[in-house]
Amino acid sequence: MNFSSFGLKHELIQAVDQLGFEQATQIQEKAIPRLLSGDTDIIVLAQTGTGKTAAFGLPLLQLIDFKSKNPQGLILCPTRELCLQITGDLKLFARQIPKARIAAVYGGAAIRDQITLIKKGVQIIVATPGRLLDLINRKAVKLEQVAYAVLDEADEMLDMGFQEDIDHILKQTPAQKRTWLFSATMPKAAAKIADTYMTRPVTITAGSPNKAADNISHACYVIKEKNRYSALKRMIDYIPDIFALIFCRTRMETQTVADKLMKDGYNAEPLHGDLSQMQRDQVMKKFREGTLQLLVATDVAARGLDVDDISHVIHYNLPDEPDRYTHRSGRTARAGKSGVSMVLVNTREVRRIKELESRSGIHFEVKKIPGGHAVCEKQLYAMVDRLVSTEVNKKEIDKYLPPVFETLSDLSKEELIRRFVSAEFNRFLDYYRGAEDINVTVKKRRKKGDKADKAERRLAGNTQRFFVNVGRLDKLKEGAIVRLICDKSGISSSKLGRIDLKREFSFFDVEKNVAKHVLKSLKGVTLDGRKIHVKFAETETKTR
Repeated sequence: MNFSSFGLKHELIQAVDQLGFEQATQIQEKAIPRLLSGDTDIIVLAQTGTGKTAAFGLPLLQLIDFKSKNPQGLILCPTRELCLQITGDLKLFARQIPKARIAAVYGGAAIRDQITLIKKGVQIIVATPGRLLDLINRKAVKLEQVAYAVLDEADEMLDMGFQEDIDHILKQTPAQKRTWLFSATMPKAAAKIADTYMTRPVTITAGSPNKAADNISHACYVIKEKNRYSALKRMIDYIPDIFALIFCRTRMETQTVADKLMKDGYNAEPLHGDLSQMQRDQVMKKFREGTLQLLVATDVAARGLDVDDISHVIHYNLPDEPDRYTHRSGRTARAGKSGVSMVLVNTREVRRIKELESRSGIHFEVKKIPGGHAVCEKQLYAMVDRLVSTEVNKKEIDKYLPPVFETLSDLSKEELIRRFVSAEFNRFLDYYRGAEDINVTVKKRRKKGDKADKAERRLAGNTQRFFVNVGRLDKLKEGAIVRLICDKSGISSSKLGRIDLKREFSFFDVEKNVAKHVLKSLKGVTLDGRKIHVKFAETETKTR
């Protein structure tokens, strides 16, 4: 379906044509006609890279009254990178609308400049929740005429802890406005926002929510922890034309990996929250332009990174939450292209691959880190291909060649090739000489299942689920939960069921007949010197 069939006004069709958009994506086909009606609240579930900005941006620009200078459209998003990307896209869509004024409001930039821009009059505000809340508290922005509120990447905003900010912001907007919620997944907190601020919303889905894109292949490499960086280098070297986004878990690790790659001669740079806004903008500009080959980033910093040609996403570490894997891998295979998502795991993390497969509906192919000989062979053939395809400007180069021919005249064709290849190729030969096999063979689990599976089957239908406000970020281990429960309550570990460790919180199951005793025993307890809160989890919270 082409964009002219949606009934968009001439100025928008012109802009879309100038941008080279021909056919609408699946989510655009489904969402644009419903949003253009402007008469209903809508929930849109779709992965990144599916054209969501145009899906809500074009209808929003159609419905806004640009004769007014008051904010009528509000778009909330999780990061300043995504804020700037959305703003840039909307300005391109609105390039034929003379009075269109769109303001980006985000942290890390001068707040006075943003206040000045808003005071001049804007119809659409694209904002991160924290900065917009700051402007509201300063009475620098008024939202009482907002007719359309868009929550983009709602699941990510809630995962980053913006629930209260979003609640406060939406309370400043009119009750009769239309709310459009865009999300890759529909967590409980997003459903709560829908229940509170939306009226009989229509749900539109493109693909399967919480599932990875079909045009992405997924590969898993099992290594020892000490070989993680060496494995990364081999993966990069084995793909000479790689254009990759490498994900690390923390800012410190991101900087460390990027520093190592740069020291080893790779065209790489980091992207994380400790960089200034100017540094982040420069890095992202180079990556978008293709002059930077490897971008090492944290999950948060990479939100809003809109680059169509990323060939590989490499997970140097698995994310803490399974849903984040889907967000990460969605950075490749954009605009209808195919891509590869590669994961490095140590032997203790293999079980999490099974969890990802179950949660995301994907299949990982377990592959081997290539050996030194295979890497050298790949690099050599790539170098020869570049040599063969190099264009020769005879007119310019010939005047420099006579002394070169004379110097090389005593060398045979074979010797000349050998020396040329060695000059370009010796560093790979030196590095991979005697390279060891760094793969780890993972023993298959016995069909009877692991301890968690046995416990779950034994207690099936007879458990109470508990919530505890600590998780992986607190360095929590399953053993610590088991010891805490058994020590404080005196129950046997046989009465414990499944334990699910999440990023910032966890769940555990106990046999129902001891649940109240466990709850009472854990009231006011401390774990590693920190007071923790334990309570009964709601039934629908239970996850597998």
